[in-house]
Amino acid sequence: MVKYYKLNVGALADELYRPEVPVQKWLASCESTNGERFPPNSLNQVDPISWDVQLERLVGIALYMMGNVLPFLILPLACFFTFVPRSRFPILLVVAYVVVLALLEFLVFRPWFLKKYNQSQHLAKGDVNMDMKTNQYAFTERNITKYLSMRFVWPKSMHYPTMIDTPLIFCIVPHGVAPFGITAYPLWSKLFNSRLCRWVAAPIVLKIPLVGGLLRKIGYVPAKSKNILETLTKKEQNVGIILDGIAGMFHQSRNEERAYLKKRKGIVKIALRAGAPIVPVYGFGHTSLYTVIVDPFGVLEKLSNMFEASLTPFFGRFGWFLGPPRRIPVTVCFGDPIMCPKIDDPTQDQIDEYHGKMLAAYQKLFDTHKEAYGWKDKTLKFV
Repeated sequence: MVKYYKLNVGALADELYRPEVPVQKWLASCESTNGERFPPNSLNQVDPISWDVQLERLVGIALYMMGNVLPFLILPLACFFTFVPRSRFPILLVVAYVVVLALLEFLVFRPWFLKKYNQSQHLAKGDVNMDMKTNQYAFTERNITKYLSMRFVWPKSMHYPTMIDTPLIFCIVPHGVAPFGITAYPLWSKLFNSRLCRWVAAPIVLKIPLVGGLLRKIGYVPAKSKNILETLTKKEQNVGIILDGIAGMFHQSRNEERAYLKKRKGIVKIALRAGAPIVPVYGFGHTSLYTVIVDPFGVLEKLSNMFEASLTPFFGRFGWFLGPPRRIPVTVCFGDPIMCPKIDDPTQDQIDEYHGKMLAAYQKLFDTHKEAYGWKDKTLKFV
C-alpha cells in the first residue's frame, strides 16, 4: 500500500506546467513509496538546469530582493545623498546596480522566457479567480522551481481526490530569509483540489510598489483574521500561510531547525471557526539558502517584527549581498491534515487542544522526512 507520494516539480516537463493541463497528468509523473519514508538522501538531489534559467534567477531574485528593501531606504538614502556628500557615489552605485538588474530582467529575460514557455505578455484579464490561477504560472516562479530543484512530498491522506470537498489551510514553516517553497503556486491551487490558494502577506508588503501589485495579481490577501476567514468560508478557497512569519528569519541554527510556533494559536482559532483542515507543511532547505546577520541585541529582529518586513542583512550565493539564494534543493513536505470541527466561538481549551495537535503533526512530519533530506542528526525545536 502506497504511503507517500513525490513530485519533482522542477523537473516536470514545461508542456505539463500549464493551467489547462489536468492534475491527473501531474499525478502520473509522481513517484511513491510503500515504506514508512523515502530512502535516505533521496530528497536532497540538485538537478541540472539550463544556463538561461540559472542566469535569469540570479538577476531576477536579486532584483526582487532589492525591490523589497528599497522602499524602506528611499528616505534615509535621500537624506544621506543631500547632507553627506561622501555618500553620493556609493548611493549612485546602488541605483545603477538596480537599473542594470531591471533592464536585464525586463528587456532580455522577460521576452526570452515568455516565448520559451509560450506565455502571454500581459497578466490575465477576465474572471478574477481564473486570472489569478493563470498568473500563478509566471515564468519567474517556474524558474525558481528549477533553480532550487523543488520537490513536493505528501502522504496518502492528502492524495487527490481526498481533499476536493473542503478548503485547506496550508501552514508552512520555516520562513527563512525567503520561503521559496511556496512559489510553485499552481501546485497549491491544483495538486490537492481545484480551489485557488490565496497566500497571505503582511499588509505593508502588499503596499510595496510593483512587488505588492504582482503579489495581489496571483492571489495574495492581507494577513488579517477577517480576510483569511472570508477566503475560507465565503469564497471557499484555500489559504496559504508562512506560519512563523518574519520571526522565522531569526531562529536559525546549523545543528537544529527552529520553528517559531509556540505562540501561533490565532490560525487554530480561525481553522476551528471555519471548520477547515490545517495542513502542516515543512520547507526542507529554507534555512540553508542564505546566511543571516543577526545583531546580538535583537534590535533588527524587533524592527523587522514591528514593520512586518525583513530589515536584516543577508548573503546568498557567491556571498552576494541581498542576492539570489544558494543552489540548495528545497523539498516541500506535507503532513496529515488536522481535521478541525466547525465551532463558531471556540474556547481557549479547544484552541490549545488543536494547537497541541498541530505541533505534534509538525514533529512527526519533520522526523519522517529529515533523513531522506540528509538531515538524519538534525532535530526540530519549537520556540
